[in-house]
Amino acid sequence: MTQSPFFIEIEPTEIYLEIPPETQARQQTRRFSTAGRSSYAYLNQLCLDVFLKWLRQAYPQAKPWIPSAHYPSVWEVVNGSAITLVGHTADPRHAIRLVLIPSAALDISELCVPQEWVDLPSWAGDYYLAAQIELDEGWLRIWGFTTHKRLKQLGEYDAGDRTYSMDANALIKDMDVLWDAQQLCPDEPTRASLQPLPALPLPQAENLIARLGNPEVLMPQIEVPFTLWGALLENAGWRQRLYQRRLGLPEQWSVPQWLSNGVSELAQQLGWSQVTFQTDLAGARGTELSQSPVSILSRQLIIAGQSYELRVIPEGELQTRIWRFELIKSATDLAPTASQAARIPRAMKLRLLTEGLQPFENNEATATTSVERLYVVVALEPGEGLIWEVEPVPDNYEREILRF
Repeated sequence: MTQSPFFIEIEPTEIYLEIPPETQARQQTRRFSTAGRSSYAYLNQLCLDVFLKWLRQAYPQAKPWIPSAHYPSVWEVVNGSAITLVGHTADPRHAIRLVLIPSAALDISELCVPQEWVDLPSWAGDYYLAAQIELDEGWLRIWGFTTHKRLKQLGEYDAGDRTYSMDANALIKDMDVLWDAQQLCPDEPTRASLQPLPALPLPQAENLIARLGNPEVLMPQIEVPFTLWGALLENAGWRQRLYQRRLGLPEQWSVPQWLSNGVSELAQQLGWSQVTFQTDLAGARGTELSQSPVSILSRQLIIAGQSYELRVIPEGELQTRIWRFELIKSATDLAPTASQAARIPRAMKLRLLTEGLQPFENNEATATTSVERLYVVVALEPGEGLIWEVEPVPDNYEREILRF
């Protein structure tokens, strides 16, 4: 493992890292429903920032599991964060997930992992790292780890607070074992088998968000059966709505509001912007070419190392509620003399789903050959929500519910 300037030589088998005094983690984690939640979020942000900076000395491609702007919706209700390592072995398709579980407690007799990180199929990791943070002395210590498989087999499940615990003596203390295992035995199973959770109907999700979105419900994760709670969290759009409700925030994902009043701060952090666009929709739904500039919404994407742009365009007046989702090659990525650079490659897909992740008629466009653009046109009811997807999956993608 390549050392970083922040590595402290105390124990050869453990990782001690200095916490830089100039860290901005406190400033980034102020918006939570209670002071306690804010403190937990601070520890998580600090742990993620410091460990990730050190890890990138050896693995520059290491990245947060989800975009940083989405993590507050996790830390409002669950302790922990995750890092993805892509292409760290000879096989570039192989990726592992490290789950960081921070604690400021002096007692390190056990690792205690929230059930969400263990039993949600889309959240589960390969390795779980126990992190101790000493704020006064300014250091972070990774004092042991285990695999998902061992945690499921040997960990003790507490139904009261819905956690898996493993005694410190059962953890692997030598972090070199983790790195060596990935280099020497990359195909060794690290995860136990998990069954997908049952789908959560939209009306039930709405009821859960209304009920658990009350900030006076201090531990929403234990108020309902885990299958319901887990299905709610696995839908990133619903998780964002729950977070917003608990903070009393106004709607952050309303497309008509974005066009009228500007894109919300949260959406801007994820890459959305409002731009003026000269429409060129000849042949779409039989319309004539319009030369009038209109305001549209744009989101920059990186897909397989290439730049793309997702656009949301109103067709006609907003009151008609007809919208065009369009994917094009980003202008910033085009070579002036290479016409093929402006085209979307064959087999790429643009897909729309309901906020409950259900398909509908004519919800998908696929490039059967290389094309200039992919688009899907939909007519929506007031307040209806949609989720967009692209295949191959863009970097740092997390589902969003756009409200219309």
